[in-house]
Amino acid sequence: MSTAAIPASASAPPQVRLPAAPGASGEAAAGTPANGSVRAGGNGDRAPTGSAPAAPASSASSSASTTASSSSTTLTPQALALIDRLKTRDTEVRQHEQAHLAAAGGLAVSGAAYTYQRGPNGVDYAIGGEVHIDTSPGRTPEETITRARTIQAAALAPADPSGPDRAVAAQAQQMEQQARAELAVEATQQAASADRPAPGAQVAPLQQPPSAESVRRAYETSPMAQPRLDIVA
Repeated sequence: MSTAAIPASASAPPQVRLPAAPGASGEAAAGTPANGSVRAGGNGDRAPTGSAPAAPASSASSSASTTASSSSTTLTPQALALIDRLKTRDTEVRQHEQAHLAAAGGLAVSGAAYTYQRGPNGVDYAIGGEVHIDTSPGRTPEETITRARTIQAAALAPADPSGPDRAVAAQAQQMEQQARAELAVEATQQAASADRPAPGAQVAPLQQPPSAESVRRAYETSPMAQPRLDIVA
């Protein structure tokens, strides 16, 4: 089974190292989480390794908001601006990939996979993503055409398809055209078979045209009775 990855389109915010605010601990370079790589679908609000144990589930939300609020007061204006861009990018990426998934339907191999960048506030934001879809042809030309149309719709579903999205759509369009060509060949072969007589069928011989000699004799033969024309006034 062949698959294609259709990623997000818009460019990610620049990954830079921001200076730590006075009194704040050193920050890891953007895009390199301090506690190692983050898997798609993982907890985007995990604290770096070495931090205090996570709060109980009942108070996790309030603790996260308190931490983000307190950290925001110690960040530089540049850091706050980067956080805003990362939030915007995170929303764009997730909407982009969800549009792919919704249009792909059963051809989606798995859910969306995201690439994260850790912001100055310690929160991981999605800056890229991709959805894998099955691009294999169908068992018949008709099925291949249906699958190709679904692939095209999935690739071009977002409001801003990326270059790779359009490339996947172009490949699906080519696959559809090839399937239609196969259908045309099958139709031609079926029409030729219909015109061909069945095995063992009697074929009437072609009627030969009259010869010149028979035509001449027909004109020279006298009629059986003289023609007569009766006119009544």
